[in-house]
Amino acid sequence: MKISEMAVKHCTRQEVQSFIETHHYSKSINGCIADYCFSLNCDGALIGAAFFGRMAMAGQWKKYGSVESDVIELRRLCCIDETPKNTESFFIGAMLRWMKKNTTHKIVVSYADAEHGHVGTIYKASNFKYLGRAAGAKVILYEGKTYHDKTIRTKYKGELKPFAKKIKEAITLGNAVYKNTAGKHIYVYPLD
Repeated sequence: MKISEMAVKHCTRQEVQSFIETHHYSKSINGCIADYCFSLNCDGALIGAAFFGRMAMAGQWKKYGSVESDVIELRRLCCIDETPKNTESFFIGAMLRWMKKNTTHKIVVSYADAEHGHVGTIYKASNFKYLGRAAGAKVILYEGKTYHDKTIRTKYKGELKPFAKKIKEAITLGNAVYKNTAGKHIYVYPLD
């Protein structure tokens, strides 16, 4: 497998969802808005996937842009382990060029999760600017998975979603617990 044989394609969420849920450390795209999805292919096989979307927390964009549409977040990025060195930076570079050409966003924000030992090496290699480290957040551990604490407040038509009720009950019964995370390293890349 060689980088010169790889192709980056703008695609749909459905085309990359299963791959991301299998290969990304979070094992989930639940609750993520995916405005722009990309696949990385080699010899017809899917070897990487990523998507960009609006920022997760309301008003968070204000730290980075004048209006919400200025800011887009690289929400998920993953490749199979067997890819050669520099695959991720090739993938990121191709996606950033696509974003510059096809969108009006002015800045990409991405986070490296210190909780999982990530420091953002790939973002440094891709010429992102390091802005420091965000404080840790409170998460919920349930059945071997990690959920943001906003999970228990997720509503549909004014009512808590069934999964939110399930998690709340699990916390009450002691089957789910809260944990504070190590925080995230913040990286930005100007598109203009």
